[in-house]
Amino acid sequence: MSDSTSLNTITVNGTTYSAADYEAQKATKTNSNNSLDKDAFLQLLVTQMQYQDPLDPQDNSEYVAQLAQFSALEQMTNVYESVSDVSKLVSNIDTSVLVSQLSSMIGQEVQWTTTTAQTDANGKAIVDENGNTVTKSESYTGKVTGVSITDGVPTVIADVNGKSMQVAIGEITRIGEVAETAK
Repeated sequence: MSDSTSLNTITVNGTTYSAADYEAQKATKTNSNNSLDKDAFLQLLVTQMQYQDPLDPQDNSEYVAQLAQFSALEQMTNVYESVSDVSKLVSNIDTSVLVSQLSSMIGQEVQWTTTTAQTDANGKAIVDENGNTVTKSESYTGKVTGVSITDGVPTVIADVNGKSMQVAIGEITRIGEVAETAK
């Protein structure tokens, strides 16, 4: 069994980060994208006022219009950030519920079907006369030994004759043992 520190990790594009490192990296990316903020806009406005032609000054209504546009943009940005935070919260709740539901499958027997594209000797997909990729389906039965979420994709880990296999949730066709039929 893995140690408790492995539960606080996030894997993105094959790279595993601790939760704190991932949030710090994400915050750095966000801060670098916000180079034109309210202070920069106000500095630009003051500079514009400072260097305007004194014989032909800009109308005050134009400044008010620019401030109103900037205020609306800032409010939309704040709404976007709030909605993004709510989306993250809902996603975390969904993930927690899903992990809880999947965890209840541990110890259960599952059956799943995996469909793979057939390839030739060069690794190129084989297609039929209609241009459709030729596929092969295989069914497996195993006992669920764990749950995994990698890059936001939930899977269960199943033991098939001593070999661990990662099973996509959409591939599962049955959960539980099949009842013996009378002969």
